[in-house]
Amino acid sequence: MLEEIKSCREKAISARDKKAASGDDVDLDKYESHAAQAPQNNTIASISSDIKQAALSTGVMLDDQSQRSGTFVQIDNRPMHSAAAQEGIEVMATSEALAKYAWMKDYLWKAVDVDTDKFTAHTELNQADGYFMRALPGVKTTYPVQACLYMSRSRAVQDVHNIIIAEEGSELHIITGCSAAEREPGVHLGISEFFIKRGAKVTFTMIHSWSPDVEVRPRTCAIIEQDGLFMSNYVIMRPVRSLQSNPTAYCVGKNATVRFNSVIVATPGSKIDIGSRAILSAKGAKTEMIARTISTGGEIISRGYIEASELETKGHLECRGLILGEQGIIHAIPEIKGCRAGVDLSHEAAVGKIAEEEVEYLMARGLSRDEATAAIIRGFLKVDIQGLPPMLNAEMQKAVKQSEADLF
Repeated sequence: MLEEIKSCREKAISARDKKAASGDDVDLDKYESHAAQAPQNNTIASISSDIKQAALSTGVMLDDQSQRSGTFVQIDNRPMHSAAAQEGIEVMATSEALAKYAWMKDYLWKAVDVDTDKFTAHTELNQADGYFMRALPGVKTTYPVQACLYMSRSRAVQDVHNIIIAEEGSELHIITGCSAAEREPGVHLGISEFFIKRGAKVTFTMIHSWSPDVEVRPRTCAIIEQDGLFMSNYVIMRPVRSLQSNPTAYCVGKNATVRFNSVIVATPGSKIDIGSRAILSAKGAKTEMIARTISTGGEIISRGYIEASELETKGHLECRGLILGEQGIIHAIPEIKGCRAGVDLSHEAAVGKIAEEEVEYLMARGLSRDEATAAIIRGFLKVDIQGLPPMLNAEMQKAVKQSEADLF
């Protein structure tokens, strides 16, 4: 164990100046770095109303947890609260899970490489904490488990390292809301490693509501075993200085499935470089990637990559973008790679504007131009997510609706 820790740290040291493969670089030396602080088990009542309100805007309900199977709250680099509300579901700080289970060493930095870039290295070198969530074999969450990651410090780096395990035949539904104090500059580095065992199912809905001066660099990987399902839903509709993320799913078991769904809006001054990757290396593995992007003056690079190397693998990638107003950039980069006969891969991408005939059609039925435009945008952003539990879908659609005021 000590040798593994040493090796991991040595790799991180070697990558501390390694730039990311894509996206703008961030000079971390311009921000304060803080080592992880020991977890506290505070009550929800002790958390400020401002943080609760920020969490609520991302679908995380702290005052009323009656429809949640567990809750985790981290402020800056300190886990403040963790609790499971359902038997067979575990929710705690990652550091607590490492102290409790010797086998956790088999999961830490096993999906995400610690030397991927300077951002993964930073989280390791600063001993990042985060949340550990686990569904025991056969256990299915009655309600979603929720997590709030909040940044309160100015000009500081928030390091987070999450481990999520769905044991064989289990179901784990998660809502993660990330936000920051209004107008406070900072950097969020979030490492999330998912392990979906045979026949297990994980839905992960992440809603970001940052400040215009925050830079965000998540690093996410999932390993999906036979008949497992990983569904990742991502929503960002509020201003952010820059965001770069390209989560990867490895379908290593027969009939493993991954779905990525994204709703992204780039406001003036925002630069978002985001995508998803699926590596289909087992017979019958499948993926679907759907991205809806809108630029109201910001820049979006929307990436997608599917690689298939086994029989009966199937994948589809779809990226559609709208540019509203005179300014704005959307750059769609769909990519598919088939490595043998028998794979079935496809992609489509489109970037454009709202069709005038659609606006006129709705105006002829009594809507004003603004009302017609708003209705078209709402329809564009509505993504029909196959297999998402109704409660989780409602939370995602509510987050989209709460952010519509920024568009109209």
